[in-house]
Amino acid sequence: MLVAWLVWLIDIGSKTLALAHLEGKAPVKLLGDFLKLTLVKNSGAAFSIGTGAGTLLSVFAILVIIAIGYWSPKITSLPWGYVLGLVLGGSLGNLTDRIFRSEGGLGLFHGYVIDWIELPRWPIFNLADSAIVIAAVIAAFLSIRNVAPISPVKTFEEGDDVNGA
Repeated sequence: MLVAWLVWLIDIGSKTLALAHLEGKAPVKLLGDFLKLTLVKNSGAAFSIGTGAGTLLSVFAILVIIAIGYWSPKITSLPWGYVLGLVLGGSLGNLTDRIFRSEGGLGLFHGYVIDWIELPRWPIFNLADSAIVIAAVIAAFLSIRNVAPISPVKTFEEGDDVNGA
């Protein structure tokens, strides 16, 4: 779960810096038009899907966090542990925004997410989003390689040498 804590803390720190240095300013070009720092307060999801559906997105994040809390003690594969840590950290990062960043007194779970990384023809995103996408790529790779998240329990049958001799 160290991965989750690191992702969460780095995400919160990066959003705090983005607010402090980008709010009310023109986008900052880092690599021409390929990579820009552009502050956006996003009340929905990527591609403006679910704008204003903060409560639904918050409930989904809470369900993901609960599921990870349930399954993580059962995971025996280190790479799958990293996947869960990345998803947990990313989910916590965006949920933290939705809980604590609200304009107009909309209340708990109605807040916006701070997005600040812009690539061409892609929605502006943040490090929490990046962690979740990286987790999805790793999970796909592990699935293709048939790496099980939970090691099967070996059962011994009559005649098996259980003493290793």
